[in-house]
Amino acid sequence: MLELIFELIFEFFGEAILQVLFEALAEVGIHLSRNTDGEPKERGTFKKLLGYTLLGVIAGGISLLIVPESFARTQPARLAMLFLVPAASGAVMVLIGKWRQKRGQVVIGLDRFFFGYWFAFSMAAVRFIGTN
Repeated sequence: MLELIFELIFEFFGEAILQVLFEALAEVGIHLSRNTDGEPKERGTFKKLLGYTLLGVIAGGISLLIVPESFARTQPARLAMLFLVPAASGAVMVLIGKWRQKRGQVVIGLDRFFFGYWFAFSMAAVRFIGTN
């Protein structure tokens, strides 16, 4: 029983670390590529959603090249990870957004729960499909 608990914890944190790492890299890329001459251009929700979906799909594909197998071994665990890990990643991105805001830095869409979750879900969906 204890072995099963440790296995589930490892599966969850393995996927979570992978997703948060890719989200952090995407955030760094967005911050580096934004217009620094003036105020950042505000984009509509649909454009942000589309952009974060695309970034998540690309991150999922790249992650499959680096880590080709899912950390979760059973189908029920993999399905649970598809929804739980992106929620945890979204929460981490909220904390990063609050940290940035306290320091007077620009907060982007990825620093909000919904967009952080959506990016991670897009990545997780690619990994879920790619490791079946």
